Amino acid sequence: MFFPNSRYAALGTYTVTRPDNTIVQVTRLPRPGVQAVLGYYRRQSADRLDQVAARFLADPTGFWHICDANGAMVPDALAAGSLIGVPIDAPVGG
Repeated sequence: MFFPNSRYAALGTYTVTRPDNTIVQVTRLPRPGVQAVLGYYRRQSADRLDQVAARFLADPTGFWHICDANGAMVPDALAAGSLIGVPIDAPVGG
């Protein structure tokens, strides 16, 4: 259902019965946490978050690590900011 590096991959699922009696499978939400940052990257206007993740984390699907390091649940929440915190687990020299 999710790619292996997804923030949701290990959270598990459960079923919910909707008011019309259909049963749907839903995913648990991750608990917010504070992740230390290695430093900050000044985002250029054309930078997409997957490109920033590829550069600093060597994994474009790891954009959610950057979201976590910046307290953002979704990537769009970082769109307005020019500085992006790079997670502490980013490779040095990225």
